[in-house]
Amino acid sequence: MKKIRLLVKTKSKKYPIIIGSNIINQINYLLRSNNINFEKSLIVVDKNVPKKKLNIIKQKLKIKKNIIHIFNANEKNKNFKSINLILNKLFKFNFNRNDCIISLGGGITGDVSGFAASIYKRGIKFVNIPTTLLAQIDSSIGGKTGVNNKYGKNLIGSFMQPDIVLSDISFLKSLPKRELICGYGEIIKHSIISNKNIFNYLDKNINNILKLKSPFIEKTIADSCRVKKNIVEKDEKEKNLRKILNLGHTFAHAYEATSNYSKKLNHGEAVILGIISSAKFSYTNKLLKKKDYEKIFNHIKKLNFPLNLNNYFKKKDINLIIKYMKSDKKNSSPKINLILVKKIGKIILDLRFDKFIIKKYLYNELSN
Repeated sequence: MKKIRLLVKTKSKKYPIIIGSNIINQINYLLRSNNINFEKSLIVVDKNVPKKKLNIIKQKLKIKKNIIHIFNANEKNKNFKSINLILNKLFKFNFNRNDCIISLGGGITGDVSGFAASIYKRGIKFVNIPTTLLAQIDSSIGGKTGVNNKYGKNLIGSFMQPDIVLSDISFLKSLPKRELICGYGEIIKHSIISNKNIFNYLDKNINNILKLKSPFIEKTIADSCRVKKNIVEKDEKEKNLRKILNLGHTFAHAYEATSNYSKKLNHGEAVILGIISSAKFSYTNKLLKKKDYEKIFNHIKKLNFPLNLNNYFKKKDINLIIKYMKSDKKNSSPKINLILVKKIGKIILDLRFDKFIIKKYLYNELSN
């Protein structure tokens, strides 16, 4: 299948997203043809990326100097210590503002690399090569970067639009099924916030998509990117509309933090649980009709992993979940702000709920 090219146009920057198989073999051409020129690069690479892929990029990238920084990408390393290690390498090799950081990895690698790029000398060039499905359809687009701290997830960061996003499908073939399911959670989210046509396409083709069959996987990635691109173009800094991209995330980030970012529950799985929680909370509060709730839940059931909250938490965890929900960066009042579902294709923004209502919901879920 031919490369798919999308163009993101925000107030701060225009940049292309290029989707295709084995496109890293053309990295030099793709950068130069999009007027992205530099002499030095710091490649921040997730240690799990196959070495042969890194070697292809080093070989094909015709520049004076490539410096490699190996990053152990996990939520616990998404912190200022990791940022300082990157910054110190940039200083050591005397990078200037016309040089470049290249992120080669999933969403955590992209968030950390992008944040470092945004604050080094107030901003240097940033190329994002997302290697996971989750990163290709979500975190690589829109310019959100940042790190975690003890108060929660992504509370320190900046908006740093990349200069280009290169989404190479061939990276996905090395991923375990669990990683593909993680990315699929964000794909479901994009379909729920956009329209029934995209949702119905997923429902019909889920097996072909998860098996990375062409043209299903390319179309799905492109459709998902278009949904996010259209929202980011209208609301780059998340003043209003872009908040719909947080569907399920207030629950999800609290679930992750409560589990102490353990391997038992990764980000994508937490997002899937968060989407279910948002849909069911919408249904139990008479905002979402049973028919649409069941469509969402039955589709997610096809992923075949445990969906009941009591597989991950106990009733004693409820207060901690609420604490993290209250510290979510979208909250601006004592009440908890939730993004909820009216129907597939229609989202409700900025509904605020007293913590006791959410506690009651969680108690009921953990009693099942």
